[in-house]
Amino acid sequence: MSDEYFMGQAIALAQQAADEGEVPVGAVVVKDGKIVGRGRNRRELAKNALAHAELEAINDACKTLGGWRLFACDLYVTLEPCPMCAGAIINSRIKRLVYGADDPKAGSAGSVINLFDLPYNHRPQIESGVLKEECSKILTDFFKSLRAKN
Repeated sequence: MSDEYFMGQAIALAQQAADEGEVPVGAVVVKDGKIVGRGRNRRELAKNALAHAELEAINDACKTLGGWRLFACDLYVTLEPCPMCAGAIINSRIKRLVYGADDPKAGSAGSVINLFDLPYNHRPQIESGVLKEECSKILTDFFKSLRAKN
């Protein structure tokens, strides 16, 4: 399966988040061509600052695989990770990060800072811009709709 396929799965999760009134971010963890973890933004519903899509997907993958080392896994996420999620990616040893839209306000894979360039004990491969237009559109549409309601 292709990067576009797995990003499409993350976009579907982002849409679920949007439908629930959450900022639409979705993520999947993939190992050997199979999704082993899924997550979507749920900060408002969970009333929890830690309920980011990446953290949910990593947590789900750890449960599925029975361990915290995800060195054979790729993470697909619709929005460039924030500093917290970048730290989780490093600490879980994700092999490859694939993201869609850049985040000029909190992006920590190059937009604001690239935490993956720092001399931590692990550095994932990074692929950006996969289905960028689709990932950006779901965010833009969500915030337009939010502003229209207010």
